[in-house]
Amino acid sequence: MQNMIEEWINAFVGFIWGKPMLILLVGGGVFFTLYGKLTPFRYMAHSIKLLTGKVDDGSGHGDLSHRKALAAALSGTLGLGNIAGVALALSAGGPGAVFWMWLTALLGVSTKFYTCTLGVMYRHKDANGNVHGGPMYTVRHGLGPKFKWLAVMFAIAGLMGFVPSFQINQLGAVVQTQLFPGIAWLESSAFSWALGIVLAVFVGMVIWGGLKRVADVAGALVPLMAGSYMVMAIAALALNAERVPGVFQSIFASAFSPDAMFGGLISVIIVGVSRGAFSNEAGIGTEVMAHSAAKTNEPVREGLVASLGPIIDTLIVCSCTALVILVTGVLDQAEGMQGVSLTMAAFKAAFGAPGAWLLAAQVLVLSFTTVFTFWYYGYKCFVYLFGEQAGQYYKYLYLSLVVLGAVLSLDVVFLFLIGAYGLMAVPTMVSALLLAPKVNHAAKTYFASHRYRESHRSQVTDS
Repeated sequence: MQNMIEEWINAFVGFIWGKPMLILLVGGGVFFTLYGKLTPFRYMAHSIKLLTGKVDDGSGHGDLSHRKALAAALSGTLGLGNIAGVALALSAGGPGAVFWMWLTALLGVSTKFYTCTLGVMYRHKDANGNVHGGPMYTVRHGLGPKFKWLAVMFAIAGLMGFVPSFQINQLGAVVQTQLFPGIAWLESSAFSWALGIVLAVFVGMVIWGGLKRVADVAGALVPLMAGSYMVMAIAALALNAERVPGVFQSIFASAFSPDAMFGGLISVIIVGVSRGAFSNEAGIGTEVMAHSAAKTNEPVREGLVASLGPIIDTLIVCSCTALVILVTGVLDQAEGMQGVSLTMAAFKAAFGAPGAWLLAAQVLVLSFTTVFTFWYYGYKCFVYLFGEQAGQYYKYLYLSLVVLGAVLSLDVVFLFLIGAYGLMAVPTMVSALLLAPKVNHAAKTYFASHRYRESHRSQVTDS
């Protein structure tokens, strides 16, 4: 039965992540980059200024500052997508997959600018004053009732994709295979169930406080854990500095190797693009829901802040993860290892047992923040489909999925999530492509406005 389910999910993922999806995500990213004339790259200094809070006065609808909105969005990506997802990409596609992750991230900068600007532009405020945003609202209010099926498609796929099973599953793997290997009880189903229940209790304590509590927790923990992870990764690369040039050579050689040209290139690209999407979520639409909660009356401003996401989580953090795995040589030696276990083996090779323990602490915290953010994303999809009153029941459903995630197979879980992400990308990218002229008009108006000129003058003065 399990083999049949795995075969079905493999077929499902293969269908979703075929050549049409590559054209949609990569081609769409190229379009946004050229059509927007590199807007998020040209105004990156202004984006950073917005992030500091020195420019925006915090007026407008919404619940979060620019910084907290980005922290909430990054807490959904700066976790196991960057630590375990990269390891899975290397296992499946080799070093060449890293190049295609980089390309996806560069294109994702412009993609996030468009999708998140639209998210704020078409967000909805209900009778209770709650702000709701995301691709489903972009479709409903931007494209009209004829495209309602796309909005429903995103919400249903979101409920599938925001299952926290991957994060919980990998937390169990950290404890079982890396921190306390060889202890029989830890490898039993009883431990998995117990772990799931304990984690559900901790998750419940945070999500009962709503988005603001999630953002507060993410805003405090994500920079700290991501910063400490980067310090460890850079130190590991410094210890193996002589191998770094060879690793870069293998990445580019593998991405365009003669063997790849004869049938394997598309497979490597698909692995890199799909895992890159899982890492930075550009074009998927998940981050749109977090950024739509930003307290601003200028959609373009939040789009600029959102565009920093792929740079931080893929070009910086994911690159460090991939390089550490490759310079330590564990990819060639880690028979049977995958996901976070492979990354932990790399840090253990660099720093010994303390490296594994430090990474375990970072994985624990970043996984929790990802689980918190996924609850918010899933909740928004649930409310869109079933209404605000029914939303209270989603918390109980989500906590039960936390428990279930501790006992599921990693392969099945990860493939299922990748498939769901592909389904979410269709409404997100289609709506953004059709509404791109609206973003360009808003950007032109904003950059010509008195408010931008004043903030830019302040930026020049401060520097």
